[in-house]
Amino acid sequence: MEDGGASTRRRIRQVLLLFVLLEMSQAGSEPGRFSVVEETQSGSLIGNLAKDLGLEVGELASRGAQVVSNDNKELLHLDINTGDLILRETLDREELCGSTEPCVLHFQVLMKNPLQFLRIELQVRDINDHSPIFLEREMLLEIPENSPVGAVFLLESAKDLDVGINAVKSYTISPNSHFHIKMRVNPDNRKYPELVLDKALDYEDQPELSFILTALDGGTPPRSGTALVRVVAVDINDNSPEFEQLFYEVKIPENSIPGSLVVTVSAGDLDSGTNGEIWYTFSHASEDIRKTFEINQKSGEVSLTSSLDFETTESYSIIIQATDGGGLFGKSTVKIKVIDVNDNAPEIAVSSITNPIPENSPETVVMVFSIRDRDSGDNGRMVCSISEDLPFLLKSSVENYYTLETKATLDRESQAEYNITITVTDLGTPRLTTEHSITVLVSDVNDNAPAFTQASYTLLVRENNSPALHIGTISATDADAGTNAQVTYSLLPPHDPQLALASLVSINADNGQLFALRSLDYEALRAFEFGVRAADRGSPALSSQALVRVLVLDANDNAPFVLYPLQNGSAPCTELVPRAAEAGYLVTKVVAVDGDSGQNAWLSYQLLKATEPGLFGVWAHNGEVRTARPLSERDAAKHRLLLLGREHGEAQPAAAVQEGQGGLAGGLLGARGPLPGPPAGRQRHWDPVPQLPI
Repeated sequence: MEDGGASTRRRIRQVLLLFVLLEMSQAGSEPGRFSVVEETQSGSLIGNLAKDLGLEVGELASRGAQVVSNDNKELLHLDINTGDLILRETLDREELCGSTEPCVLHFQVLMKNPLQFLRIELQVRDINDHSPIFLEREMLLEIPENSPVGAVFLLESAKDLDVGINAVKSYTISPNSHFHIKMRVNPDNRKYPELVLDKALDYEDQPELSFILTALDGGTPPRSGTALVRVVAVDINDNSPEFEQLFYEVKIPENSIPGSLVVTVSAGDLDSGTNGEIWYTFSHASEDIRKTFEINQKSGEVSLTSSLDFETTESYSIIIQATDGGGLFGKSTVKIKVIDVNDNAPEIAVSSITNPIPENSPETVVMVFSIRDRDSGDNGRMVCSISEDLPFLLKSSVENYYTLETKATLDRESQAEYNITITVTDLGTPRLTTEHSITVLVSDVNDNAPAFTQASYTLLVRENNSPALHIGTISATDADAGTNAQVTYSLLPPHDPQLALASLVSINADNGQLFALRSLDYEALRAFEFGVRAADRGSPALSSQALVRVLVLDANDNAPFVLYPLQNGSAPCTELVPRAAEAGYLVTKVVAVDGDSGQNAWLSYQLLKATEPGLFGVWAHNGEVRTARPLSERDAAKHRLLLLGREHGEAQPAAAVQEGQGGLAGGLLGARGPLPGPPAGRQRHWDPVPQLPI
């Protein structure tokens, strides 16, 4: 017998598998719509999205296709290489949809490039995986013995979590001579049995009888559930309870507190005593109704026992039975409508984010997201917004999908990151708001060339410097970031091809420090200029230029040099002066030069020594030697003069000249030793007087 049972179960599974395969082979036959049988194993193929939507398989990968849903439940996987839709997990239709039929799950296919949404639906089809169950395994019916043939008595219905043909289809009872079953449909479209009296009861003949009530569903093979029905015949009770209203309709807010009174039903019975006493009960109430409401058996008050949720159940239909002490009953229906209150804040579900955003990019999609509100009416209508002072905007798409996009190109140097708060507010009372914050980073692009702190630089270097002397620093900054902001420095070829710049200066490529490569000579090179380049390490690299002018400062490194009178190194210079010379007569002019400049080249002259003091004088600024008074017969025929030529630099080398009697005889005393004087007999007061720089 055990082997036979195993063989039967094996054949049943084979038949079920055949139906599953047939159903799966037909899935997705309608574009955008697919179906799957519940309890199908995860990893099973649902259908080919590319084929059903008329897309090329390669288009799914190139456009970044993905399957998204409002609930963020990843039930489906899209193989973008083949276009196949794969089931991620085993689905339980009863868990997903309860008693709702058909059970349809909604998804969207998000195409990112370019942005497009395609709607798809997945219908989860029921299999017969639940048997009918009676909440009460034993039912007791007390029926008056004078009940007429054809009288109808309510029986508790069986509950089956399956739907459609797999739900409860019929009821049967074991053979008996008094009753048969009649099928009814309650306000929830569920079938329930009524017991119909075929033959009058006789309390004296048979006070009690029992039979089996069987509920069968429509599955293949069908499943069943049973309960025992005990019928007790009672004595005469000829009036049934009657309700004041056959139909009650009430409304109750979904935020009502458990324990709140929903409605009070009332029925009357013309009998007296026990036969006129009435008890109120729910009849054919689902488990959900029994968990949510309760009825006071004596008063008929229907109260709330647990919280309501409009988004789950919008209304309830309850059959209330009033039974008197003799077993007769009447019934009434209570329709309870749940009033929606704004108790659900909007929800935001993010599908994709692009972060960071390169600066200077054209209008870019930063984020794709959807919003929803589980409430209804104005409570479920939503407004989505962001701050208006941001360079971003929201664009509405299908099915409450939005994209967050840039308004224009972004500039990282102006602002490197943005804190964006997406605010979704419903229109209920009071309004509920949900916020989602995102930080958008702006990545750097090499769009800024290095900028020098000055357009041109002037550097001062004193001559006779030591080699490798740091003479100054140039500096440039780059507004970019990272390697795009790393600056290197280099020298540009000089405009003057004769300038050997490479032997004069060098530059530190990393910090812009300039160094003199050799000792500079003011008398040979007083100034020179060259260009420098600052380049970043971006790709492509950007650069800028600046002009550097180097001024060589003079040092007092040259002694004065006497050009006239010429010094011969032994004999003094001789000049002739007539006896009739008046005061101020130009005897001679000392001419000296200095290779330095500025104060280092300023010369002054001084008469150090004379044979006859007061007869001759020298002009300090031009070196002219003149008579201080007229000559007389008493004056000597020869005079010796010693003249000093001095510069005004930091160290003051001097040159001295001697004059002899009857003429000038002198020699230069200085760093270069005696020099030869001019030819004898030359009349100095007729010669043009050269001017020395002061």
